[in-house]
Amino acid sequence: MAHQQTWLITGAGRSLGLYIAKAALAAGHAVVATGRNPEKVAQALGLADNLLVVKLDITSAADAGAAVQAAVDRFGRLDVLVNNAANFYAGFFEELSMEQMQQQMATSLLGPMQVTRAVLPVLRRQRAGKVVTISSTAGLVGFEFGAAYAASKFALEGWMQSLQAEVAPFGLETLVVNPGFFRTELLTEESTNFANQPIADYDGRREAQMEFWKGYNGQQAGDPAKLAQALLTIVGQLPMPRRFMAGADAVETAEQVAAALQQQTAAYRELSSALAFDELSAATPAG
Repeated sequence: MAHQQTWLITGAGRSLGLYIAKAALAAGHAVVATGRNPEKVAQALGLADNLLVVKLDITSAADAGAAVQAAVDRFGRLDVLVNNAANFYAGFFEELSMEQMQQQMATSLLGPMQVTRAVLPVLRRQRAGKVVTISSTAGLVGFEFGAAYAASKFALEGWMQSLQAEVAPFGLETLVVNPGFFRTELLTEESTNFANQPIADYDGRREAQMEFWKGYNGQQAGDPAKLAQALLTIVGQLPMPRRFMAGADAVETAEQVAAALQQQTAAYRELSSALAFDELSAATPAG
């Protein structure tokens, strides 16, 4: 068996987090499985000697600190943090309230930041540890009806890239995972919320979007159990990669984004490259 690690997983009572927790336990690792409702987490995972279930609302600094302390008290260290807890506020930007935008950011961006902030002192003391954050293909490209979600994931990407540069000198590693569509519970009524400020101009398109997103639940091509196993493989790499595209659709999306960025860069290369400040011209008096 590989060296036992301690994994702290957010949103571990359902959906992808549950699969990751089960995979880590099966691999012989210690797991700190967290969720807003610890009873549901415990019921989903059952009993195991190397399992600790802890209450954690990722938006609560107090919860995050208590969860990390409980993990260290029980297992002595932390090796892998998986920022997984998620929700989805779907809708056209104008129809989403600012409160809904803030709630999306609270879960998809500020929540992972809160938990990571609590974990980093432990990892720095150890001079070892890995921070894994589940992003999305929505962190690579925006899409209609996904303004809130894509905004939160784009911000998540920037934060994680910056964090990598900051913590690498301590021997810490980061990984961003960009899943495509997986058959998780993200599109269930418990996790998906729709815009609540309807505007007549969007009526026809909104109806089509609502039909798609509600109908697509349970139809996603990706298998979350396979993703969980793949994640264990990726985290075990030395060195760990900084990004993992999860799913054939994610690979296709990444390739399309890279090609579009290259085309957009090349299209105005000459104009873009001619914008340097001309010290000589600036020093010459006009007229």
